[in-house]
Amino acid sequence: MSILKLKPSCKDYLWGGSRLVEEYGKEYDGEVLAETWELSCHPDGPSVIRNGKYTGRTLSEYIEQEGKDVLGTHCRRFRDFPILTKFIDAKDNLSIQVHPDNRYALKNEGQYGKTEMWYVMDAGKEAFLYYGFKKEISREEFARRIQEDTLLEVLNAVPVQKGDVLFIESGTIHAIGKNILIAEIQQNSNITYRVYDYGRVGKDGKKRDLHIEKALAVTNRIPIVKDNSSYPHVADCDYFTVDKLNLDGKVMRELTGEVSEESFASILMLDGEGIIENEGETLGYKKGDSFLLSAGSGKYTIKGTCDALITTIREKAAQVRVGIAVGGTDTRIGLVDVHQHVIAERAIKTNAERPAEEVVEEIGKTVLALLEQQKIPMDQCVGAGIGVPGTVDRKQGVVRYSNNIRWEDVDIVKEMGKYLPIPIYIANDADCAALGEVTAGAGRDYQDVIMLTLGTGVGGGIILDGNIYEGKGIGGSELGHMVIVENGEQCTCGRKGCLEAYASATALIRDVRRAVGKELTPEAIFAAAKKDEAVKAVVDSYIRRLGTGIVNIVNIFRPQLVLLGGGVSVQGEELIKPVEEIMRQGCFGKEKSELPQIKIASLGNEAGMIGAAGLI
Repeated sequence: MSILKLKPSCKDYLWGGSRLVEEYGKEYDGEVLAETWELSCHPDGPSVIRNGKYTGRTLSEYIEQEGKDVLGTHCRRFRDFPILTKFIDAKDNLSIQVHPDNRYALKNEGQYGKTEMWYVMDAGKEAFLYYGFKKEISREEFARRIQEDTLLEVLNAVPVQKGDVLFIESGTIHAIGKNILIAEIQQNSNITYRVYDYGRVGKDGKKRDLHIEKALAVTNRIPIVKDNSSYPHVADCDYFTVDKLNLDGKVMRELTGEVSEESFASILMLDGEGIIENEGETLGYKKGDSFLLSAGSGKYTIKGTCDALITTIREKAAQVRVGIAVGGTDTRIGLVDVHQHVIAERAIKTNAERPAEEVVEEIGKTVLALLEQQKIPMDQCVGAGIGVPGTVDRKQGVVRYSNNIRWEDVDIVKEMGKYLPIPIYIANDADCAALGEVTAGAGRDYQDVIMLTLGTGVGGGIILDGNIYEGKGIGGSELGHMVIVENGEQCTCGRKGCLEAYASATALIRDVRRAVGKELTPEAIFAAAKKDEAVKAVVDSYIRRLGTGIVNIVNIFRPQLVLLGGGVSVQGEELIKPVEEIMRQGCFGKEKSELPQIKIASLGNEAGMIGAAGLI
């Protein structure tokens, strides 16, 4: 089933009328019907499905059951359902109000702000609405006029008639006037700051609340210049794209469209009647009906007469992703653009001895501060990816176990969601580093890549067909914990003889200390090996053990490329050449098989951030 016919949630605000019942056939028993929320997943008024196996279920329940793919790929950047569509019957004047932008609303209200558009379905002869200011005014004058009840004197009153369209960006002071019928498409938000309400009282006999201080903080006090930048659309912004459909039943009796996998389509019938067909399913429509076609529905046909608004979600312009690489010592946070460049970054101490919730809180607040510093609004972020060492349950968003940062069963996606209201994904840190190199580094020309990071431990990332490979379980790959020496050196994982126990920087330093009694860095060790036979013997053994692990990996996965990262990898050709020879001698089929190249990773500390951002 691809076509969903929706039943709206009804609102009886005091300024409403009765036209939505009398003319649009809305099912409602009250005396006043101000709004119908036609397409809504908002908890304050969800719409309900009228047809098919989900009859009687809310739209939110349908999406939860079928999965977010029904919304389309362009909606992946939204944590929640992106839009809310309404019919509004203003028998009386609405309050003078303003909506905050995402940044302010997320910080102060815990939900998104609101940008919206109005399509005037009908209007009285002298109908008008308020849209911005006549002239620029100061914050002080704005506050004074609210207090003195003279605000209407400086508002821009716009006469309207049927077919007019206004785009109301967040921060624009506005109000619908009396005797106007409107179709509204907006962000999925219910935040409104009232500044003037004509002295009216609510059902409780008290004047309705005003939100003056918040309105003063968010209102744009410069006159709005109306433009037609959305052409050929009725409206077009990062939150929604709206197009107008008209069938007169004479010249135009039928229209065929297509719903791709990129976005669902919302169809709001303003007038007319007929049928809508999709994938062998046919539903009748009439004036006031609302439909949703899930992403990937393919071709649909509308026959009859109608005026309709069709809403879709386009790709985000100039999108930014957040990449977070959590380490045992440091956590790196980067903002990554569409070209896979880290445009800004910040490093903080992980301090993993703290409770995990405190670590996540500091990371989340650091992300917000970095966005603020770069003047990047939250709604420009399409998501955040987090690379974490240890066993990661990507589907549930939980770090099951990490000995590096001493975490166990940490619901990091849920915790980070308290600070970042965007989609959040997680993966193992080594997998993220590998993905980063394939996306933008030394592996960008390859689809099948194995990466080993030779640092404190030995991390391993597997990229097959351009995607992280982690099998069916939650553990992912742990290439550093393959045993290469039976009953060998003790490994941090509890077993003996693992690759990590021989090929990590820690192991190299340990073995040199045993051989010559000195504590040297990996760089100093390789330099000393050119003069000291004892040190050279340790380095030769280190390379053989590393080569053994790589041969095992190549025999199993047959990658196009093996990447070496981490502190030891800076030795470059001194590692690559002997390991290549070990591969030629040790890999099954030897030179008759197609052996992979070996390269040094090129992104350094940026790999984990870029790879984490690539999870989105």
